[in-house]
Formats: sequence, structure tokens, C-alpha cells
Amino acid sequence: MKPTIRRYALHAVLWPLGALLVFVAVNLKDPHLLAVRAWELPLLVGVSLAGIALFAARFDGAPRVLGMGLFMLALGTALVGEWGYRQRQAEVLAQGARLAGLGRHVIAGYADPAQLRPLIEQGLIGGVFLTRRNTAGKTLEQLREEIATMQRWRADAGRAPLWVAADQEGGIVAGLSPPLPRHAPLGSLLAQAATDAEHQRQAHALGSVQGGELAMLGVNLNFSPVVDLKLARPDDPLDLHSRIGERAISADPAITTAMAGAYLDGLASQGVRGTLKHFPGLGRVHGDTHHFAADLEVPLDLLQAQDWQPFRELATSREALIMLGHVRLPALDARYPASFSKALVGGVIRQQWAHDGLLITDDLTMAAAYRHGLCTAAVGALEAGVDLLLVSWDYQKVFEVLHCLSRAGPLDALADSARRLTAAGH
Repeated sequence: MKPTIRRYALHAVLWPLGALLVFVAVNLKDPHLLAVRAWELPLLVGVSLAGIALFAARFDGAPRVLGMGLFMLALGTALVGEWGYRQRQAEVLAQGARLAGLGRHVIAGYADPAQLRPLIEQGLIGGVFLTRRNTAGKTLEQLREEIATMQRWRADAGRAPLWVAADQEGGIVAGLSPPLPRHAPLGSLLAQAATDAEHQRQAHALGSVQGGELAMLGVNLNFSPVVDLKLARPDDPLDLHSRIGERAISADPAITTAMAGAYLDGLASQGVRGTLKHFPGLGRVHGDTHHFAADLEVPLDLLQAQDWQPFRELATSREALIMLGHVRLPALDARYPASFSKALVGGVIRQQWAHDGLLITDDLTMAAAYRHGLCTAAVGALEAGVDLLLVSWDYQKVFEVLHCLSRAGPLDALADSARRLTAAGH
């Protein structure tokens, strides 16, 4: 290759590569990059140093200075970002039990229980969330012993038991299957020719079976049932994870309420609490809040009459939690998602409904919440009247959330939330 052509080729590769590295460095430890977290920083550092060396050796004048500067910017941004994260993590661990009053409001996912041990013993989290990464390659007995070990760490430290949560709906969402058996989703029972009473008996039986399986493992909180309405809507090729149409029970709020209520009673018969999700309802939402912002553009009177009926009725009659989704409801709050909207949580659920039960956010590392900043989401949720913050997918962000809470100052809503958690035994 001629020198001039080689030089042009290097320009064509190095400049976009440098810009990409700066982008990745600015978004270091983004939840979407969790799969490459172990080698994200080494790769950034190595490629940045190589880029600096190439510009120093092959170019001169302004291209040399600007090119080296671009790769130095990527390198410096990555190193400063990593240093900042480690500092915040160290601050959280140094404060230890002094943050326990805040930590009890956090439920964290994990990869290795040993990573959570100091958080569990010092009360820096209130619970753990289990999914497929926790079950891979493990038998039921091994998983049960892992959960029991975490509860022993908690008890030996003189603290209240952990919430141990799972996402065991059945169908496409069954984070503990295998090793647990996989069940059909609750809504599939309606396809069977039966009376309403028989359908409800079947729903109760399913809840009892699932509850027994979960309780056997040591799980005490199930993120089920889905009470979003099963409404017809166009296929969305970008909806990779929500897929509410495959998970919801019925388009009829009365049927949804009856089936979900029977299922909750089945869970409760085995000592497992259920969770109503995803308020304010995803049945009419286009988009996947795991990856994108989404709005619920529906009149409030329609939501009150239909979509909110299962949440309101079941939250009052059962001890189920309500999970708050990350969809925006512009009619009440055009800025923040429901999960940390004071207008929706404080105004509707706590004031209008006078609901005094437990509320939990959906995972705060989902893009629709994370894009607002973890501090805004976590602090805003607790200020709005939410009790539990879920940090499940990107479990390392639990340190960021705790750091945010430690810097937030007094939160007026925490006294009522602490009372609700204490009443629940946590």
C-alpha cells in the first residue's frame, strides 16, 4: 500500500475509533455494557494507548496533536470515571452501618453472594433479587443453601431478614426456571373452557404451587402477577423484553382482578408475597422501557376506570406490593416516569387512594429510568413515597444508589416508609 493511501486509511480508522472510545469512556459502566464490564476498562486503556502511539509515530503537525488529544481524552475520561466509581464505593463501605436506615430501602441483584456480604451484614441493602445468572449450573439444593447462607449472615449481624425476590411469573418470564419447573403464564388458564369460579380455583392452585416452590428455596417475594391489561396493539420489533401481550391476563379489568387475586391468595398460602405490576399500566404503552423512554398517552378517567382497577382493588384487599414502571404519564407528569413521580406516587396512590402498602420501583438500571440519572431516580422515588428501590440488572449500581442516598440529606417520606417496612418484618 502506498504511503499516502496508508495515511488516508489510518485517518479513516483512527478518528472514528477515537470518537467511539470517548463515547464509551463517558458512558463507562453503562448498564447496557454489563456483559463486557470485566474487560471494558482494560480495552479502553489499551486501545487508547495504541491510538496515542500511532498518532505520535505516523503523523505530525495539527493531525498529530489533535489525534493524540482525542485518544488522551478517551484515556483520561475512562480513568477518571473508574477512579470516581471506586471512590464512591469506598465511601459507602466506609460509612457502613450508618447507612443502614437508607440501605433497607434497596433490593439488589448480584452475581456472587460474597460480593454482597458486607452490604448484607451492615444493613446496606434490604433484600436480594435472584434470576438466571444466580441459577446457572446450580441444583435446587445449592441455590437453597446460598439463600440460607445470606439469611444467616443477616441474622448473625442482628438484622431483620432479607427480602429474597424472584421474577417467577411463568411463561417467558421465569428467572428461576430451571432449576424450578417452568409453568404456563397465569393468563393461559383462560384458554381452558371453564367457569369463572373454576378459572379462579386454577389461578389459586398455580399461585400455591409456585409459592411452594419459591418458599422451598427461601424466596419470600415474587414479582408477579402482571395486572397490566392485555390490549391489542401493533407489533413492535424493538420491544425485546416487555412483551406485555404475552404476559398479561385479560383485557377485562374485572377478570384480571379476579384471576390475579386468586393467584395472590395462592402465593400467600405458602408465605410468599406477590407484586402487582407495572403501575400505571403498560398495556397501552408502545415501546420497551428496558431500552427506551415511553409515554402513556391516555386520559386519566379511562385509566381510573379500567387500567388502575386491578392495582387499586388488589392492593387494598391483599398484602401485595405495587411495582412502579418507568413509563411517563404526561397528563400528570411530563418530566419523570411513574417510578419517581411525586404527582403519581404521592398524589394518586398515597393521597387519592390513601394506600399505605409497600411500593417498589422496577429496576432502576433500565434505560427509561437510568437516563434521568440514578440520583434523580433513587432520591426522587423515596421522596415520592416509594418504599423499595430495585437495582437488579446492573447490580454494581447499588453502590451508586447508596452513595446518592447518603448525599441527599433528610428525606421526609422515609419515616412512613420505615414504618411500613417494619410492619412487613423487614
